[in-house]
Amino acid sequence: MNTHYDVLIIGAGLSGIGMACRLTRECPDKRFAILERRQAIGGTWDLFRYPGIRSDTDMCCFGFEFRPWDGIKVMGDGPIIREYVTDTAREYGVDKKIQFGQKITQAAWSSETASWTVTALDEASGQERRYTCSYLISCTGYYNYDQGFLPEFPGEARFHGLRIHPQHWPEQLDYKGKRVVVIGSGATAVTLVPAMAQGGAQHVTMLQRSPSYIFSIPAYDKVSEFLCKLLPERWVFGFARRRNIFFQRALYKAAKRWPERVRAFLLNGVKKRLPEGYDMRHFTPRYMPWDERLCAVPDADLFNAISAGKASVVTDHIETFTENGIKLQSGKQLEADIIITATGLNIQLFGGIDVTLDGHRGDVGKLMTYKGTLIQDVPNLGIIVGYTNAPWTLKADLSSRYLCRLFKYMDDKQMRVFTPRAPQGEMLDENILGSLGSGYIRRADDLLPRQGRALPWRVLHNYEQDRPMLLKDPVDDGVLQFTPAPESANAEKVSLAA
Repeated sequence: MNTHYDVLIIGAGLSGIGMACRLTRECPDKRFAILERRQAIGGTWDLFRYPGIRSDTDMCCFGFEFRPWDGIKVMGDGPIIREYVTDTAREYGVDKKIQFGQKITQAAWSSETASWTVTALDEASGQERRYTCSYLISCTGYYNYDQGFLPEFPGEARFHGLRIHPQHWPEQLDYKGKRVVVIGSGATAVTLVPAMAQGGAQHVTMLQRSPSYIFSIPAYDKVSEFLCKLLPERWVFGFARRRNIFFQRALYKAAKRWPERVRAFLLNGVKKRLPEGYDMRHFTPRYMPWDERLCAVPDADLFNAISAGKASVVTDHIETFTENGIKLQSGKQLEADIIITATGLNIQLFGGIDVTLDGHRGDVGKLMTYKGTLIQDVPNLGIIVGYTNAPWTLKADLSSRYLCRLFKYMDDKQMRVFTPRAPQGEMLDENILGSLGSGYIRRADDLLPRQGRALPWRVLHNYEQDRPMLLKDPVDDGVLQFTPAPESANAEKVSLAA
C-alpha cells in the first residue's frame, strides 16, 4: 500500500494530537494522517501506568490553548490527561485520521519528487506499508518508549523480590502490606512514594544518591472554583492559564537571577512541611534551582507521607542488592519486597526512525534546529519538542502554529520545498537541552541536536521570546531557503551530516 498525504504526523500523543488539531483549524485544505505505533491515543500518558502518575505542571498551562483545561484539579493524573487528549482528538475529528499499530522504520527524502517516503511495519499483520507526504512532522517526544534507563546494580540477581521499572508497570500489581524501595529522586519517584504509601504499602523508602528540589503546590485551584460562580468559565480558565504561566516564568527567571535566594525560599518551604528536627540534607541539592528540573507535589503529599511515618528518605549509595533488599555503602540494610528503579529515561529522537536524504543516512545529533522546530539542511521536516523549564505543551503549540504559518506561506508563494540553511561557524558543541544537568540529558549528549550561537539556531527555552519569533516574525527571513516544485526548478540534492 502506498498512500500520499500533504502532511504526515508521527505520534498520537499530546504533541501529535495538538499538531493535528492546529492543522484542522488553520489549514483545513491539508490532507493529513497520524501514524501511531501504539493502539491508543495518549503517547506518554497511555504508556505510563504506575500509581499516582500525573503531570508535573499545572493543567491550565499543560492543556491546549485552543481547548482550555476546565477543571479545578491543578495537576492532572494519567487517566484524566488521557481522557482530555482523547476527547480533544474526537472534538476535532482527528481521531479518525489515526492509523494505529504502525511502527515507523524509515523516512526517506527524495529531492527528485520533493517528498518523503515513510516505511512502516503494521505490527498486527506483519505487513510493510509505505506512505508518501510533502511534509513530515515528528511528534515522538525525546525518549525511548521500548526501554527506560536501567543501570546495572551489583548483586541484583540475588534479590528474591520483585524489581520494576516504572515504564513497564505490571497490571494489577498488589503491593498492599509490602515493603517498597523506590530508587530515584526525580518526578517519578516523588509521585510513586506518596501514592504507594497511601495505597496500602507497609512502608515506602525513597533511596537517592542526591536530592532534588521539591516544592508543594495546591491540589485544587480554589480561586478559579470561586470565580466560576461569578464569571463565565472561559474567562476564568483563560485568566488562570495566563496567571500560572506568569508565576512559572517568574520563578524560573528569579532562580537564574537570584539562585541563592530562590534556593533558600524552596528549602524553607520544605522545612515547614516536615517534622521538627528532620534532617534537611535529604532535601538539600548540591546544585542551584533549575540547573535541573524542579519537582512539584500536590498539597505536600510526599512530606505528609513522611510525617505520618508511611514513607522515608535515605540518601546513600548502593553497595549491593541482597536476597532481601539493598545493602548501602554506609552499611545500612534496606529490607524490601519490591524494588522500583525510577532511574530515568533513555533519549531517542524521531522514535528511532532511520532518516535518509537522497540515499544518505545521517546523524541528527550533528545538526542544529531552526527556531527549535525545523532541522538544519533537512527539507520539509518539522519536529515538535516541548519545554524543559515550563509546561511541554506551551512550546509544542507554538511550534504547531508556526508550522501552519509556514505551510500557508508555501501555498501562497507556490513553493514546494523549504530548507533551513545555516552560516558557517554557527554551531556550538552543546546540545539543545544542555542548560539542564539531568542525568538522562548528559547520557544522550551526542544524540541530541546541536545548539547554535544565535537565533534562529539557538534554542532559548524562553516562552516570552519564542512566542513572537514563531508567531509574528516573517516566515521568509532570509534563512529559510524556498524552492518551487521540481518540475519548474532544478531540485538540489541534499545530504545529511554523517
